[in-house]
Amino acid sequence: MLVVRPAGPADYDALMALAVASGPGFTSLPEHEPTLRERLSLSQESFAGRGIPLERRYTLMLEDEETGRVEGVAGVKAAVGLKRPFVSFRVVTFAQSSPSLDIRHDHKALVLVNECAGWSEVGSLFLKPERRSGGAGGLLSRSRYLMIAGAPERFADTVLAELRGYFDENDRSPFYEGITCRFFRLPFLEVDELSGSTDGQFILDLAPRHPIYVELLPAEAQAMIGAVHPHGEAARALLFKEGFRETGLVDVFDAGPTVTCRRDDIRTVRDSRRGRAKIGDPAGGKVGLVSVNELTRFRATRATFLEIDGETVIDAATAQALRVEPGEEIRVL
Repeated sequence: MLVVRPAGPADYDALMALAVASGPGFTSLPEHEPTLRERLSLSQESFAGRGIPLERRYTLMLEDEETGRVEGVAGVKAAVGLKRPFVSFRVVTFAQSSPSLDIRHDHKALVLVNECAGWSEVGSLFLKPERRSGGAGGLLSRSRYLMIAGAPERFADTVLAELRGYFDENDRSPFYEGITCRFFRLPFLEVDELSGSTDGQFILDLAPRHPIYVELLPAEAQAMIGAVHPHGEAARALLFKEGFRETGLVDVFDAGPTVTCRRDDIRTVRDSRRGRAKIGDPAGGKVGLVSVNELTRFRATRATFLEIDGETVIDAATAQALRVEPGEEIRVL
């Protein structure tokens, strides 16, 4: 049985292994020990309800109950863009015309913006390659929304997700090499590490402040604006299934798209239901996701459940995986 649970300091080795496996361009999982240790400590404090609410960051681990191995990671930030910059390129259209010649031209351009300050973010979704089937990705992804549904007051009205931009088979970003590198003048791997391990001020210091006309970019870089890394297509599909949509915002380094959705319109938040746990035989019930509806003790798994008069019947193995007792509130999808 796979279970999603809160991460803490004891998960450092597993998290570092996932960071190494994620490869370049996965900025939210840097191979940087101080950053990962700080993140795990912050996660423990956040789940406990300590610290400044808008600075909380929740990290979730996907664990195999039988072996104890960590198979994936995901996270939720209560708010972005408050203590460190959260800038993007917005793809805009400038219309230019000459009435005397009866000519009109539309030009696309990239404009540096900071529009997402205060929004919550779901991200850091990464699974080991051998676990990218059989519903593990859906469990890990949707567990974040079950967590949000159980404590909506801890999160913003708008939720965003950044998708990893396109990299070729040589781990090369055509967009970065075609445009952003000209402003930062650092190898992508170095910029990637700095993004994950510093306060991000260098991005504001060096990013272009004036519109960049897309037509002036190399054709290869133009084609990558809004493109998704091949390994990110499944994540995009899951996000779209939840109701997220593209916004015209892309990452300043790899041009991966930003998608957003109103918190209460996220499918899992909207459609999940609460009930009181009852331990028994759920034969004839539905197969879906079951979670603890208390953020400080959050756990989630996939199981069979049966809803009867406000009670949700689950078997003993599911109750053990979730660490719940009869009568405690759980949430199902």
